Amino acid sequence: MYVGRDMTELSMIPKTEWDKSELAFFHHSLQQMVPYLNSEGQTIHREIVEEIESRGGLKRNEADAAHGTKVTYD
Repeated sequence: MYVGRDMTELSMIPKTEWDKSELAFFHHSLQQMVPYLNSEGQTIHREIVEEIESRGGLKRNEADAAHGTKVTYD
């Protein structure tokens, strides 16, 4: 289950200040609804994808005993 800031709060700050888990969660959520998004929703999703790409993707560089190589939002 996602525990973090909601979209209302996040919409008031630039995507560059979002945590990776927030980007991952909302990317996944919006990706599931792509066929139903209006132009504003598509713009938000595109901005999230662009921010993820600018950070080099969602993979962690190294795994350790407590974390895998994929960013999770759980």
